[in-house]
Amino acid sequence: MTVEVWTTMFVILTFMVYLYIGWRARVKDSKGFFVADQGVPAIANGAATAADWMSAASFMGMAGLISSLGYDGSIYLMGWTGGYVLLALLLAPYLRKFGKYTVPDFVGDRYYSTVARLVAVVAAIFVSLTYVAGQMRGVGIVFSRFLQVDVNIGVVIGMVIVGFFAILGGMKGITWTQVAQYTVLIVAYLIPAVAIAWQLTGNPIPQLAFTFGDVVEKLNQVQVDLGFDAYTQPFASKSMLDVLFITIALMVGTAGLPHVIVRFYTVPNVRAARYSAGWALLFIALLYTSAPAIASFARYNLIGTLHNQPIAEVQQLDWVQKWQTTKLLTLDDKNGNGTIEWTPTEETSDVKISPDIIVLSTPEVAKLAPWVVALVAAGGLAAALSTASGLLLVISSSIAHDVYYKLLKPDASEGERVMVGRIMVGLAILIAGYFGINPPGFVAQVVAFAFGLAAASFFPVILLGIFDKRTNREGAIAGMVSGLLFTTVYILGVKFYGMSPWFFGVSAEGIGTVGMLINLVVTLVVSRLTPPPPPEIQALVENLRTPGDAPLALADIGEEQLD
Repeated sequence: MTVEVWTTMFVILTFMVYLYIGWRARVKDSKGFFVADQGVPAIANGAATAADWMSAASFMGMAGLISSLGYDGSIYLMGWTGGYVLLALLLAPYLRKFGKYTVPDFVGDRYYSTVARLVAVVAAIFVSLTYVAGQMRGVGIVFSRFLQVDVNIGVVIGMVIVGFFAILGGMKGITWTQVAQYTVLIVAYLIPAVAIAWQLTGNPIPQLAFTFGDVVEKLNQVQVDLGFDAYTQPFASKSMLDVLFITIALMVGTAGLPHVIVRFYTVPNVRAARYSAGWALLFIALLYTSAPAIASFARYNLIGTLHNQPIAEVQQLDWVQKWQTTKLLTLDDKNGNGTIEWTPTEETSDVKISPDIIVLSTPEVAKLAPWVVALVAAGGLAAALSTASGLLLVISSSIAHDVYYKLLKPDASEGERVMVGRIMVGLAILIAGYFGINPPGFVAQVVAFAFGLAAASFFPVILLGIFDKRTNREGAIAGMVSGLLFTTVYILGVKFYGMSPWFFGVSAEGIGTVGMLINLVVTLVVSRLTPPPPPEIQALVENLRTPGDAPLALADIGEEQLD
């Protein structure tokens, strides 16, 4: 059977599983819709967290960028992995003990402020929409290549599927769907990694084949011969400062991502939150330790397959023809010699390939069985849909729970709250679909912007909210607004309005670090220049860091203390 037939079979089968789980896990009450009744076992929540966190950017984009950038591409590997450890150890258990549904819920109650809650809602929606745009684009790319439909139609199909189990089942449906999606994506990632490692080195363990094999050494020589920098040459495409700033932005951005944080509210207690964090780290490591191997093997095979080969013969290859129709791979004999020449400069190179397709095309380049190629496509869809569903629920809960219920209609019934949540999911899907059809960059780059925005908005106020009882509402509001505003203006200016990266050459992907530092400094300074939080808030913060599951009940705060 052809790749397309296998892909259709896998997609139909996996989507039927996702839809069935969404139907079985449908909910009627707000606790089930927003935090899955807080009854998810630790190991299941670990798998769901891993699927939620390992998006299309992790599955498709990260190895693609490492393959394209070499050493400098490792910023994504270091930043995202380090950030998860930071979240798991420093923030997650305390947030679970606080016992709220959402990050804006934590910010609103910790900083005893409706304005702080609204700023956090805006930030959560902004970050989530930016992030989900990358996921929908990833869905479109997979459908475009493997089902031979237009990218935009692929985005629409993804919108319909993710909308079904997100709207119907809420967090409960999403959680159990993500467990299934993690299983699909990790199997899809590891099977070709093992097969290609065996092909190239005779060692079936990708991590060992990458570390002790000679592929990287050969790749270094091949790249130098072609005029590129050596694959392992550091700071070849980015400055040392930019590499540092992007890595930090990705780390603290991960620790501030609302759709990952909310996963720790779905377990029964703080102990389960800690265990689920450990399980998630193990599940994530299976993919992340394989990514450098996939990246280097893919680069080696691509150069060997394309460079110095007759262009007429290469264009007869099925995978080349199919990817060229997506316009994500372009072969152009610029000097007319009939041979493909892959050079470092875009003006002379006959090859132009998007980093987003490198992982998806790798099994075909390596001539693996059609069912393996199709499995990778199903894995890419699972990665994109799992993260998209979590992000959509963050947008939904930010409006339905933190605005509608907490601020506009405190006496809203369970049915009203769930209905508003479902309507918001539907609206968010439409907006995400638009940005999936009109993306502002590569999948991993778009996601990197979201991490930068999360770093600049949430991380400082969550960190100080847990560990500094002197931080007050005035400081939190000023910090979030200044950090988010600075980072947003810089990213928009550099990426869309031709502004040069004026802050020491730091790119749009790394500016979230500066925004985070601005937020941190402004929050601390303003908090010290204004009255301290009420005694009951300070007692609440003290209690958060005391071992045990029971949170301190937040005392009633008089209306005169709320802004």
